[in-house]
Amino acid sequence: LMAKFDVVRQDDFPELRRVLFAGEVLPTPTLQYWMRRLPHVSFSNLYGPTETTISSSYYTLPACPQDAGQAIPIGRACDGEELLLLNAELQPVTTPDTEGDLYISGQGVTAGYWRDEDKTRKAFIEYGDTTIYRTGDRAKFDAEGLFYFIGRADAQIKTRGYRIELGEIETALNAIDELRESIVVAINSDGFEGATICCAFAAVDTEALTVNEIRRKLAEKIPAYMIPVRWKAY
Repeated sequence: LMAKFDVVRQDDFPELRRVLFAGEVLPTPTLQYWMRRLPHVSFSNLYGPTETTISSSYYTLPACPQDAGQAIPIGRACDGEELLLLNAELQPVTTPDTEGDLYISGQGVTAGYWRDEDKTRKAFIEYGDTTIYRTGDRAKFDAEGLFYFIGRADAQIKTRGYRIELGEIETALNAIDELRESIVVAINSDGFEGATICCAFAAVDTEALTVNEIRRKLAEKIPAYMIPVRWKAY
């Protein structure tokens, strides 16, 4: 919100030295905003669920991203932790840029859920001589071994024969400067086409930005089958 309302001044917060951002994915345009105004600050992306004691990996940006659509890595595992990318048969994914299910092992993995054996059994899996946690997230790694968060496994939908990560659409929307806020959801159509992709948005200037203009800008970033069908302006 501070970036959306442009309240951070150039070289603001002179005593600030480091920013750690985590929780939800920080849109790259927002990160660019902060890094350009605070060039004296180091910015690090953290990743990790509560079940692995919050932070399991990190990535410190060497410079401000040049492209608003650039994905920011979640990086490498923290000391004492390990990120595992496995397929549906729990076999390791060994090829860069190949999606898989993200698991975490190491000292941060908790013992399970309090008084909920069924939920614990589904999420905490015996893997060799250790216990790994099923995050429910989809990820990949690049040729340098840096991990990238792709989205939630349960946020992947199928529409018109295509499998789609809703987070990819939101990333493309976040790169449109004229949008103040946006969210993408999928609604089951109960038809052969599968889920219907819907978008609700708030524009910086509601008169200057139409749905057709948003669709045109999205078409420059994502395939046509990923563009939302239903729109709602606020």
